[in-house]
Amino acid sequence: MRNRAFPILALLASASFGLPPAEAWAQEEPSADAVIATFEKLSGVHAGLRRNHAKGLCASGSFQAGADAGALSASTLFSGQSVPVTARFSVSGPDPAVADTLKNPIGMALQFQLPGGELQNMTMIQVPVFLAAKPADFLELLQAQVPDPATGKTDPEKLKTYVANHPEFKNFAGWMATHNPPASYAETAFYSVHAFKFVDSGKKAQWVKWRFEPRDGEKFISDEEMTTLPKDFLAARLSERAQKGPILWDMVVVLGEKDDPIDNPTIPWPANRREIKAGTLTLTKVGEDAAGQCEDINYDPNLVSAGIETSPDPILAFRSSAYAVSYGKRLDEKAK
Repeated sequence: MRNRAFPILALLASASFGLPPAEAWAQEEPSADAVIATFEKLSGVHAGLRRNHAKGLCASGSFQAGADAGALSASTLFSGQSVPVTARFSVSGPDPAVADTLKNPIGMALQFQLPGGELQNMTMIQVPVFLAAKPADFLELLQAQVPDPATGKTDPEKLKTYVANHPEFKNFAGWMATHNPPASYAETAFYSVHAFKFVDSGKKAQWVKWRFEPRDGEKFISDEEMTTLPKDFLAARLSERAQKGPILWDMVVVLGEKDDPIDNPTIPWPANRREIKAGTLTLTKVGEDAAGQCEDINYDPNLVSAGIETSPDPILAFRSSAYAVSYGKRLDEKAK
């Protein structure tokens, strides 16, 4: 099971979304334990590591907000002060040996240490949308990728059935099918996927999403490089880039309008929404220089500061319990 993408991604280039849907059935919301147990079936248990995004590296730096963001949210994240940040870059999936050259979503998680001991988490991926609208759908997708214990292979018919029954998967699949892995963690944008509510000092609310745009620009590897680059090139390139100077991203906040969905992360907001530059993320230490700083952090995106609120997105809400189960397991394993 080593060095492979999620099996579903192998279908992206050729998947037919016009397949006749199979008979649908009602699904109850799954338990976090069931989701984490399914992750463990994909490539085994890797003691002490996250059950998803197991492969990653730490980074650290600061965030400096601009004046426009402070007008939208009373969070001290946007006070204009320099805020310390602990970051973690990662490749999705439970296998810590997965190759960076495969088409897997990658992530950037941030924890901001705000004045007064308050914390703010942000957990993002480089895809503008998520792959499931509800926790039950997400579990179904994971279950469709569990290999047969006798053969070690995934049944492609299960994946085809999932795709046929879940048209909301199309946006994620389409993006992944047309984008190779990034040339570096420093050369890709990262998206919140979920909507959040900004509340200003006068209690006025605004629904938003955000992305972090790299100052180094966006770049993706070629088809040839997908077969020739080392499997751990992303970490190596980020460390090399940090030796040349600070790495910067601009935080861009997208302002939602009436009827923009706030409870379904598979649906993108219209491209013409107003945007503001909310601040700049600057990372100065990467890998061994920041070693260990991020690995004991539970980057639950529902941990938000006063002035920022979560949305009624069921996937976002479910992440708290799933992250907690994964976090508890790896802490127990490290303590043994």
